[in-house]
Amino acid sequence: MQVAARTYRAWKIRIPALRAVEDAKVIDTLRSLKVLDAKGRPKPEILYGRRKMTAWLRRNGFPEVSKHTVDRLMRDEGMNGLIRGRKTRTTIPGKDGKRAGDLLNRNFSASAPNRIWVTDFTYVPVYSGFVYVALVIDLYSRAIVGWETSTVKDTAFVEQCLKMALWRRKHTKRPVDKGLLHHSDAGSQYTSIRHTDTLEIEGLVPSIGSVGDSLLTG
Repeated sequence: MQVAARTYRAWKIRIPALRAVEDAKVIDTLRSLKVLDAKGRPKPEILYGRRKMTAWLRRNGFPEVSKHTVDRLMRDEGMNGLIRGRKTRTTIPGKDGKRAGDLLNRNFSASAPNRIWVTDFTYVPVYSGFVYVALVIDLYSRAIVGWETSTVKDTAFVEQCLKMALWRRKHTKRPVDKGLLHHSDAGSQYTSIRHTDTLEIEGLVPSIGSVGDSLLTG
C-alpha cells in the first residue's frame, strides 16, 4: 500500500506534537507542587523521587506516564526529590554529665519577645552529602532569629548561630536583656565550657533538656 508523502510527513509531525501536549500537562502538575500553601510550605509530593512521583502521577490523571518521561521532566524542572541516606546522628551528650537544669520543662511558649530562645541543629541532604544547620528560635513569635550552616558540628558552629541572633536583635533595635532563657538539648556542643561561658558573658540563662529534647527535635 502506498502512502502519500504529505500524509506521512503529517503523521511524523503529529506524534511529537501529542507528546509535547502530554509533557506540558505533566509539567503543569509538577509545577503545581511547588506552589506554597498559606503557611509557606510546598506540597509534600515535591520531595518524591522518580519512582514515587511516577506512581503518584499514575494515580492522579496520568495512568500511562512512563518513569523515563517523569525522570526527564523532573530533571528539566530541577526536581531531584529527597535522597535518603544513612541517618546521621547530630546530638551527642557531653561526657562529664554536668549541665544546667531544664527550666523550660517542655513548656514551649513565651509571654513576650526576647524572653525565651530555643536552639538546636539538624542536617540537610545536599548533592555532595549533607550540611548541618543550626537555628535559634524566639518562642514568642516562632521566628528564626539566628542561623548558621557548617560541615562540622562543633561548638564554634553553634556559637556562631547564637552570635548572629544577638547581633541581629541588637541591629534591629530589639536588643536582648539580661536574663533571657536560652534552652537547648544536652548535646556536647551546648554543654561545653566554652558555650556555657559565652551564655554567662552575654547574660543569658542556660536551660538544658535531655538529649534530643528541643523545639526542633522534641
